[in-house]
Amino acid sequence: MNLLVTGGAGFIGSNFVRHMLFTYPNIAIVNLDLLTYAGTLCSFADLKDNPRHKFVHGSITNRELVTYLLDVHNIDGIVNFAAESHVDRSIVNPGAFVETNVQGTLVLLEAAKEKRIGRFVHISTDEVYGSLGEAGYFTEDSPITPNSPYAASKAASDMLVRSYYKTYGLDVNITRCSNNYGPYQFPEKLIPLFITNGVDGESLPVYGDGENIRDWIHVKDHCVAIDLILQKGKKGEVYNIGGRTEKTNNEIAEIIMEELKLPKERLKYVKDRPGHDRRYAVNPEKLEKELGWKPTYSFETGIKETVDWYLSYESWWRPLKERVHAEK
Repeated sequence: MNLLVTGGAGFIGSNFVRHMLFTYPNIAIVNLDLLTYAGTLCSFADLKDNPRHKFVHGSITNRELVTYLLDVHNIDGIVNFAAESHVDRSIVNPGAFVETNVQGTLVLLEAAKEKRIGRFVHISTDEVYGSLGEAGYFTEDSPITPNSPYAASKAASDMLVRSYYKTYGLDVNITRCSNNYGPYQFPEKLIPLFITNGVDGESLPVYGDGENIRDWIHVKDHCVAIDLILQKGKKGEVYNIGGRTEKTNNEIAEIIMEELKLPKERLKYVKDRPGHDRRYAVNPEKLEKELGWKPTYSFETGIKETVDWYLSYESWWRPLKERVHAEK
């Protein structure tokens, strides 16, 4: 199989590229990424000499480039990770999120339709469902009620993908995953921010009262789920992917402070984010029953490995963090 993976220099995308190349000796990947703030070539430096991995610097909004890649590399399937994904940045500059997440997805869908691409897997987010109450879980049939410009742009792209299945018969799947953690995550995100701030002697900033709840999943478990959906997903279906591990932001901060042996005084509460959803939690039962997926990482094991990874790979995250500070 020849895959076009978009956004393959980002956190989840680079882990997925590595998973597919190391798992399947007959898969070749064209990795298309614009290398915006969260994408870096360092995330797959170990793949630079792999003949089955070709990196292309470019945007999914470039229809001519996308069509060229599908033709030249005889692409069989597309896995679309490419997205602007940071909620805070979407509040400041929503236009960039609409351009990449909506218009870019449309370009990919049009090219896939024109070239009769066999499979199209669109990576979305549980944030499209909006905020959840204290009980219950989002299912694939839950209403789409996004509360941030980021979530709204992803919801719009989901609807486009669905429409290309219904209108044109394109073989698509949509995945909606809970919060990921693990190696190669941009240091602006919650867990790597806490870890790297802890290393640097800075405070760990927590929005509001810190009781916002997220369901956490290790990125490698997420990649295995996407792999299964790519191979066996039922045409036109949405699949939720969740770790069944709910934690408040306070709990995450406490776990990381304990791992790094930091005093409680390092925790700092800051003004809450506008439109900050209180709780996300998805029910992955459909994926478990239909495709036999189960997460393999416990949060306790995964978070220890993640902390150790960031302690060992400061050369990866240090330049990225300095770039973020320079932008502010």
